[in-house]
Amino acid sequence: MNIPNKLTATRLILAPFFAVAFYYGHKTGYLALMIASVAIYAVMELTDLLDGVIARRCNMITDLGKVMDPFADTISHITFFLCFFAIGLMPLMALLVILWREFSMSFVRMLVMGKGKALPANIFGKSKTVLYAICSLLSIAYELFLFIGLESSAVLESILYGLFYLAAAASLASFVIYIFQVVKSGYLKGMTH
Repeated sequence: MNIPNKLTATRLILAPFFAVAFYYGHKTGYLALMIASVAIYAVMELTDLLDGVIARRCNMITDLGKVMDPFADTISHITFFLCFFAIGLMPLMALLVILWREFSMSFVRMLVMGKGKALPANIFGKSKTVLYAICSLLSIAYELFLFIGLESSAVLESILYGLFYLAAAASLASFVIYIFQVVKSGYLKGMTH
């Protein structure tokens, strides 16, 4: 396994550790767990950035990496969002839309990859990624502010909710565009015969 794939695998391994540290840090008020969750989150985001950069610059793109990277992204985002929902920072409807999109997209990717094709990124997919990152960063920052004794703010919570709904809308729009691209391309013709 090359370095980019090892970095990607690191995200898969760290996701449950983030969930335990973040959730139990929130529940118990134990600051060391919260700090650990922030450190784990930072490592996960750094490895996400580095795996793609190294793979492209060093010509280390592999079939395994093409499948494992989006899978690791999905596992990471779902882990973060389930944690944020569990502590009341993410609205249920936004979570459900994102979960539906991520699982559906994984299925479509498997079908298309089975044909030796890849799905190109679209503007809503890129927007979704940016909004996922913003929501995650702000949720973790908000939780840290509560830990150091700042009062809960209804305005900040409303902003977070709005951003999560925007992320859900962008994720849904990107999925619809991907479906149109797949249908238009004809990649899946003959799979139902």
